[in-house]
Amino acid sequence: MLGILGRMGFVVGLDAGGTSTRALVLDLDGARLGAGVAGGANPNSHPPELAAAHVRQALTAALDGLDPAKVESGVLGMAGSSKLLSDPAVAALFEAAWAGAGLRCPLRVITDCEAAFATGTASPDGTVLVAGTGSIAARIEHHELVSTAGGYGWLLGDEGSAFWLGREAVRATLGALEQDDQDALTTAVLARAGIPDLPRREQWRRLITVTNVARPIALATYAPLVTAHATAPSADRIVTAAVRALADLAEAARPADARTPIVLMGGLIHTHPLGTRLKLELATRTSAPITVATEGAAGAAWLAAVKVLGDSAPRPT
Repeated sequence: MLGILGRMGFVVGLDAGGTSTRALVLDLDGARLGAGVAGGANPNSHPPELAAAHVRQALTAALDGLDPAKVESGVLGMAGSSKLLSDPAVAALFEAAWAGAGLRCPLRVITDCEAAFATGTASPDGTVLVAGTGSIAARIEHHELVSTAGGYGWLLGDEGSAFWLGREAVRATLGALEQDDQDALTTAVLARAGIPDLPRREQWRRLITVTNVARPIALATYAPLVTAHATAPSADRIVTAAVRALADLAEAARPADARTPIVLMGGLIHTHPLGTRLKLELATRTSAPITVATEGAAGAAWLAAVKVLGDSAPRPT
């Protein structure tokens, strides 16, 4: 096919989070033409120069073999988009990365919530809950974010996120060392931190030191240990608290009687048992449809296509 209405242009969408950046190129029929992956591009958790470089790297990979001048519309869905939108110096870095990849169309920046919601449903209205490196819930109207709950970042919130899980795992380990009450999770945390078999008080000191000398975002690397050892008592308590916190976020972002879709997005949604328990928890609180979205870049690319074709734009295949 030659594309909707005979047009042969492309659209591009990116999902830039704290851990990775994914780019996707579609034609106007919704067919996938290219994809690229790079490191995280949240300018709040990475130096802006590095974040912008990762965007360019993902774009360049996705556009390999394609003419970037044919891209008619592009959308960058980003965790930490407020920094880009409010800081001209940071915005200039991302604009340069965009142009450096050969794109001539304007760079449209949206939140990762808007991209995630568009990935999970074509509905213009509803709620999205993102649980990845950070966490946030948002109310979406006419494809645009109108209000949020949470999303304050690692220092002020991000309850139920990978960062939060990792931090709680380390805190649980410190508490276990104080009480001599270790289990499979706390043992795994010490191993991940590279702390050898030493007297408990020495392990306690070393874990505090190792954690504090690392970049704060590094706490998220302990999150997989929580789900890997979910049957351990300390891990079960952390998962239970995370599920409750995330479900509360989703509820806080929507009217009490809402029946519009809830879209779940982020790496933690796909982990067992946290993701499974979260869906069950939400199902006890609402009869609204609950959808899991898997690829924020696809939602961003679809919104880019909507900009060209309107709401008749085909969903990505």
